[in-house]
Amino acid sequence: MKTIGLIGGMSWESSLEYYRLINQEVKARLGGLHSARCLLFSLDFEEIERCQQQGDWDGAAQILASAAQSLASGGADCIVICTNTMHRVAPQVAESVTLPLIHIADATAQRIRKAGLATIGLLGTVYTMEQDFYTGRLEDRYALNVLIPDKSDRLLVNRVIYDELVLGEIRSDSRRAYAQIMDSLVDRGAEGIILGCTEIGLLVGPEDSRVPLFDTTRIHAHSAVDFALRD
Repeated sequence: MKTIGLIGGMSWESSLEYYRLINQEVKARLGGLHSARCLLFSLDFEEIERCQQQGDWDGAAQILASAAQSLASGGADCIVICTNTMHRVAPQVAESVTLPLIHIADATAQRIRKAGLATIGLLGTVYTMEQDFYTGRLEDRYALNVLIPDKSDRLLVNRVIYDELVLGEIRSDSRRAYAQIMDSLVDRGAEGIILGCTEIGLLVGPEDSRVPLFDTTRIHAHSAVDFALRD
């Protein structure tokens, strides 16, 4: 079994889910008392969020690259950035080490294509929904038609992530608001919805959507296990 290197803490609420999902999947596949070989470098999210607010993506890249180098030195065989938004700096992180980086958008797009879908709705932070590093990758590499909510709904989705979910606060009114936003994307033609922030799966589930949900946390975690158990 290979060792999975996790860059977490963004937020630790979703990093906890990564650890749980990865170990559950290893146990499910191998049985017995098996658990995952993994290393976790957990960052201080306050520093990362400050970089996001200031648009200091180079500074954020340096922080994540340093974490990746520490994981490589510790014996990791791959790098997993446990957040969608910070894949904004995935190229710089990948360049900082010789290990493969398992990209969350690639893993998700492959699952969507396997399901036979072409038009997909995307929820996430404003950075993920509005910047090209994520939607552009889905469109250019996988020929997906990506729909995002309108401006006011994007701001609501973003606010719930930063003011509630990363703090571990789960509110029923926010769940209803997300369900309405997902409905509006479906009305526009979305055949499925990407939960494109690793905390969103803590708030909504299949019962809240008329179309299939693609939980990036679960998909990414299982892709890491695929790598770890591959011969």
